[in-house]
Amino acid sequence: MTKIPGPPPFTGLRKRIADHRAGTAGRLGGQFVRETYCLTREEARAKAREWFDAFPKAAYWTEVESWRQLDGDQIEFTMRRLPSAD
Repeated sequence: MTKIPGPPPFTGLRKRIADHRAGTAGRLGGQFVRETYCLTREEARAKAREWFDAFPKAAYWTEVESWRQLDGDQIEFTMRRLPSAD
């Protein structure tokens, strides 16, 4: 009876994936620009408005990526946008 071979090794595929990721890591193509701030509530609102005015959501996909309230009316938040409007 003939022995059925096992699955092929995935070392070649792993190397191609790693090479592709290393080659695209430095490019800005699909990467977002992020900035994190820690401001009072009113300053945080003003900073977010500033981002949305400078980088419109429709063109740059601007959004508040995450936020949390800290002690003393402080807000820590991260703004995210595309590097350019294509």
